[in-house]
Amino acid sequence: MLSRVADSILWMSRYVERAENVARFIDVNLNMSLDLGPDMDHQWAPLVYTTGDHARFSERYQVANQAKVIQFLTFDEENPNSILACLSAARENARTVREMLSSQMWEELNKFYLMVREAARDTASVHDSPFEFFDRIKHAGYVLEGVTEATMSHGEAWHFRRLGRMLERADKTSRILDVKYFLLLPNIHEVGTPFDTLQWASLLKSASALEMYRQTHGRITPEKVVEYLILDPNFPRAMRYCLIRAEQSLLAITGGASGTYRNRAEQRLGKLRAELDYTSIDDVISGGLHEFIDRLQTRLNEVGQAIHDTFFAAEAIAGSATSGGPLQVAQASA
Repeated sequence: MLSRVADSILWMSRYVERAENVARFIDVNLNMSLDLGPDMDHQWAPLVYTTGDHARFSERYQVANQAKVIQFLTFDEENPNSILACLSAARENARTVREMLSSQMWEELNKFYLMVREAARDTASVHDSPFEFFDRIKHAGYVLEGVTEATMSHGEAWHFRRLGRMLERADKTSRILDVKYFLLLPNIHEVGTPFDTLQWASLLKSASALEMYRQTHGRITPEKVVEYLILDPNFPRAMRYCLIRAEQSLLAITGGASGTYRNRAEQRLGKLRAELDYTSIDDVISGGLHEFIDRLQTRLNEVGQAIHDTFFAAEAIAGSATSGGPLQVAQASA
């Protein structure tokens, strides 16, 4: 597979996942606003911090209220991480590798993009019915994922797609938890109260995890919610699950074996996955949830850089062309 093709497939997948998860970030705040009411306005600024776009937001907007944060995170094309910008980038990446995708995948991705593009022309209706709009975004993500699983051969291209999707999802699940961390800061005296439980339930719902969590743990407690979204090996949005599947795809691409490594991507991802295998919820809580999430996000960025260096950087491509090693999956284009 050409390096540029693999790169485009990986980033197409990451951008789609990012768009869907930005909708989930907003959904967290929208659900919690039902309980907080007018006092919710001051909690939209932390959402921008959680996505890592606070500097760019501050340059363009003076006040971080619901309407402006939703506009920035959903429709602002000058924000490269907005839903519309992500879907536009995903569509462009897909266009460059059209021959690798099924016609059904291409059609659903276009429908997804056009739905958000159309909403950007009538933002008033979005602000009038935000729950419905962001549910539609999540549904479009489900449909595209289902069509991809059913119509794309599960070969090398599929593994690059899943690798990108799982890394992006692990990062964004951690940021959904970070939304709750920021929301707790001004209300620390409410930790453990029924109101606090409602907030954790809203977070689980926004991660599409509420029903599965209740089947596994029953009563909602902060420690169990954190454990479920970080360490559960079976729930598809749990960080540990994502890293397990990402490593499986990486090893399928390189021909490597779990527990060993032949390049930096395998080393970094395998080490992070193993760390979560042997981490307990007590370890997470004792060291601080926010601090744990910060470290995890840094490590995920390092994994992403290692994948770029291994498969897509000029030095790695040149090395693979002469060594005949595992990097042959990403040969340079002419």
